[in-house]
Amino acid sequence: MRFGIALAISALLALPTSSQAQIIWDGDAIPNALSAQPGDPIKGRIIVTSRQTGLCILCHAGPFPEERFQGNLAPELKLSVANLSAAQLRARLVDPAKTSANTIMPSYFRIDHLQRVAPQFAGKTVLSAQEIEDVIAYLLTIKTP
Repeated sequence: MRFGIALAISALLALPTSSQAQIIWDGDAIPNALSAQPGDPIKGRIIVTSRQTGLCILCHAGPFPEERFQGNLAPELKLSVANLSAAQLRARLVDPAKTSANTIMPSYFRIDHLQRVAPQFAGKTVLSAQEIEDVIAYLLTIKTP
C-alpha cells in the first residue's frame, strides 16, 4: 500500500506544471513570461549570486566584487547576455541544450529527459517560473548598451 502511494505521488510530481505546459518557443526564444508577475532584478541578483539556489557563479564570473571564487567554466555574465533579448535569456534558462547542443549549462526549468537526477529532485525544476523571471530582470540590468 505504501509503495503504491509513493508511486502515485512520484507520478504526480513528474507531470509538467501548468506553466511548463504553456511554454511556446519562437526560434531560439521563449517570448512569453513564465509567471504573471514581472521579474524583480534585486531578487534575480540574489539568485544569480547564490551558491545554493541559482548556482550561476559556479561557472560564470560577473559584476559581483563581494563574491569570491567566481567561475571560469563559462563566459563572463556580461558577455553571455550582451546580445540576447529577454526572450532569448528565458530560453537559455529553460532549456539551454535546445539552443546549444554541447552546452554544459543545466536546465533550470525543465523536468523531462534529464539524466542522473537524484530521486528527491526528480520532477522538480531548479528554479520556479517567478525565479526565472527575476533572473532575467537582473541579467537585463547588466547588459552593456
